[in-house]
Amino acid sequence: FSGLRGETIIVISADGFARTERRIELPAEVGIQIVLYPQPVAAEVMVASSYLAGTAASLDEVPGAVERLDRQTLESARVFDFSEALRKISGINVRDEEGFGLRPNIGIRGTNPTRSTKVLLLEDGLPLAYAPYGDNSSYYHPPIERYAEVEVLKGSSQIVYGPQTVAGVINYITPNPTEKPTFGIRLLGGNRNYFNGSVFGSGTIKSTGIFANYARRQGDGARENINSKLDDTSVKIVQTLNSRNALTFKFSHYGEDSNVTYSGLTEAEYAANPRQNPFRNDFFYGDRFGASLSHSAVLSSAVTITTNAYYNFFRRHWWRQSSNSGQRPNRLNVDPDCLSMADLNTTCGNEGRLRKYDTYGIAPQLAYQYSAGAGFRGELQIGGRLHWEEQNRRQLNGDTPTSRDGIPVEINIRRNFASSAFVQNRFVFGKFSVTPGVRFERIEIERRNLLTNPISEGRATVTEAIPGIGFAYSGLPRTTVFAGVHRGFSPPRAEDIVSNSGGVLELDPERSWNYEAGIRTNPIRGLRFEGTFFRLDYENQIVPASIAGGIGAALTNGGETLQQGLEFSGRLDTDAFFASLHNVFIRTAFTWLPTAEFRGTRLSSITNTGILNSFCPPSRRLGSTQCSITGNRLPYTPETTATTSLGYSHAKGFQAFIENVYVSDQFGDDLNAFAPTANGQIGPIGAQTFWNATANYKVERWKTTFFVTAKNLGDKTLIVDRTRGILPSSPRLVQAGININF
Repeated sequence: FSGLRGETIIVISADGFARTERRIELPAEVGIQIVLYPQPVAAEVMVASSYLAGTAASLDEVPGAVERLDRQTLESARVFDFSEALRKISGINVRDEEGFGLRPNIGIRGTNPTRSTKVLLLEDGLPLAYAPYGDNSSYYHPPIERYAEVEVLKGSSQIVYGPQTVAGVINYITPNPTEKPTFGIRLLGGNRNYFNGSVFGSGTIKSTGIFANYARRQGDGARENINSKLDDTSVKIVQTLNSRNALTFKFSHYGEDSNVTYSGLTEAEYAANPRQNPFRNDFFYGDRFGASLSHSAVLSSAVTITTNAYYNFFRRHWWRQSSNSGQRPNRLNVDPDCLSMADLNTTCGNEGRLRKYDTYGIAPQLAYQYSAGAGFRGELQIGGRLHWEEQNRRQLNGDTPTSRDGIPVEINIRRNFASSAFVQNRFVFGKFSVTPGVRFERIEIERRNLLTNPISEGRATVTEAIPGIGFAYSGLPRTTVFAGVHRGFSPPRAEDIVSNSGGVLELDPERSWNYEAGIRTNPIRGLRFEGTFFRLDYENQIVPASIAGGIGAALTNGGETLQQGLEFSGRLDTDAFFASLHNVFIRTAFTWLPTAEFRGTRLSSITNTGILNSFCPPSRRLGSTQCSITGNRLPYTPETTATTSLGYSHAKGFQAFIENVYVSDQFGDDLNAFAPTANGQIGPIGAQTFWNATANYKVERWKTTFFVTAKNLGDKTLIVDRTRGILPSSPRLVQAGININF
């Protein structure tokens, strides 16, 4: 540097190094020279956000598709729920349910989105799902307001996390404490009796940083007699112990009180009123407590050890009078006083599906960086996890529509103990890197039926090695080319491999081989995009026995499927081209899935003779109750999904954009039925196009942002799901609100 004079502050920072600041006094204009030497350890332990793929600067060496939504994107878009946020990421298909973002239905690269069973959900790298081994069906999702960023990892390096390695990993990242005291309030409201309010506080006192957040959401769902109230509290404390050690403690509580049904509509009900819900007495009560403690230790400039311990408790009680559109209601002719829908709200009983889950574990991990001259370096990652799950499952049949007790018809205890380990090494040869790795899983499964005398119980063990390898080349300007292959793995649920009578089925885990090749680039300032070809080759899906032709078992091995296609995401900002205060931007996430089909010898899960007579061609008919579906398209796999935004922003604080969400037509069943059945559970789902719009204006001197947003501008009513009967899309939602920071 030259020409410096007087008091001068020199700040030096870089990814992976502690920030250093020096204040010097120069009596006259002089030139100075700065020489940097790495210290043996950082001057202080820095606790950063829990990215799976490292910082933005390290993405050049990541051998797979990675996409992130940062805090600015989430806030400026005023996303209503996680579904809207995830649609901004390519490769993801999200299916709506009740219109309030309560139950995640997420599919990645052609996997079935129902209950997100093939997706691994993490929070800061730790399990978010309440039973990722024994029951990965998700009936809970925190409000998106809890998180600062969203990261999606779809490449071969996902084998580090497990147990689900088929489709991808979604990692929600919580905010870190700020250095200076910061507080914020957000209030917004809209139609459908919607209210969303949140408050946060953050700051660091000496060596202790704290971030705390509380959010309240309430409003009506997509149908009549649906109303939800959510409370979400989270606390994060970062304690620096000394120059080499830091602790991070997190606690969260989610509470839900929802008047919401499980059943969809029949065709006749949908035609009469697509937003009706006859089950006004159905309620869902949920509580989820989570706590974790993480210790980070810097042993040297090359070695770090992180140890995570976690515990989650989830309770859900769903009292309902119907589970699908074929039950009108579920106690029809079972209760002597329940003879028709006319008795629904007077003398028909209900069913309480009562579940409790305890999940806890410990997971240490070591990272070692090494080098051998200027042309070669590497990073070794070794880790393991001990993980316990216990499910307490009961069903009580009540006498009245509002019963909260009843006759027990199911009492099950299901336990999983999983021990896993992984090793992954990234070899970097100049601009080229190779990352091989392998994960080992051993899962001990137990199921006990407490209603039998004597108690019926059974045990099973599943073991698996899950290899993967990825390649990345960053020799092109601001560009990374990557490719990879890895083993997809999804363990069987406890209820699938051990029957209610204690019998153990010869059931292997689901397996696939997953391939991808792509490019990630910032060719010029203001333009970035990522494009990936992917192929998921399933060789052993767990399927109903009727599909594979088995006898005497509810489930069996044998399902082959193939999903392959292209995904693309990108963003263009014109202010970077012209160094202007005005910015026109375009953002898109696009997925093309031309192939998503059944392979091998596959029979339909539908065995009703009348339905097969209507939708199974004679050439595919193998008997009165069997139909070949080999070559049919997988249900709930639209060929095209796209979310595109066009907007304008100004450096003075104004931003506005309009967004189009498109989902092409799809099938709701494996027969690929071209017309619906009377109960609404079978039939096509038409293409969907929705428009959203948002405007923000930030008044910097007040540290305040005013905003208005509208979802589904055209107020379209379309069918989005047929799994349990017809579910309609969310109606138009208009909100206005204010953010205040101080």
